[in-house]
Amino acid sequence: MEKKIWTRQNITRLIIVTLLAAAAITIASLTIGKDIYYGSAKDGLLSFAIVNLAGYLFFLFMPVEMAFVYYVSEGANLWTLNGIALGTALLSQSVDYLIGYSFSSNIINKLIGRRRYLKAESRIRKYGNIIIFVFNFLPLSSPVISLSAGMLKIRIKDAILYTTIGLIAKYLVLTLLFIP
Repeated sequence: MEKKIWTRQNITRLIIVTLLAAAAITIASLTIGKDIYYGSAKDGLLSFAIVNLAGYLFFLFMPVEMAFVYYVSEGANLWTLNGIALGTALLSQSVDYLIGYSFSSNIINKLIGRRRYLKAESRIRKYGNIIIFVFNFLPLSSPVISLSAGMLKIRIKDAILYTTIGLIAKYLVLTLLFIP
């Protein structure tokens, strides 16, 4: 049995993951948590925008689909909610793409781990744009795919097009499934 060695890199990665998890929990608590507590989800779409924007950044993992369903169930305006969801998701994923495009793979490997990056890279190389669509349509880690697409220098027009189509399809399905 292999014994886990606590190297400086492993400890640093653990600290970063812990800080990012704490940031995600804090953002969710101060936004959606406050809306749930005070019952202001219909009127508090700024909270949803903040959570959705943060949730689609590759280094924060947040349940953006669950937040969307919560706001739909609370009677938020569907057109406004969908617009905010799509706008913030596209903005964040564009940032993810640009980060991937501009940073070296060594920096990204330290942030998300070599194994996770290689897995995303192999999927994008093997399946191309369809994987960008699928990861945006399903509740999978689409921000990591956007980051990888940037690192692999996939055409930005293709990345944004397939991201947009996937997000529209996802939020359309969520809207139709959870209309109160």
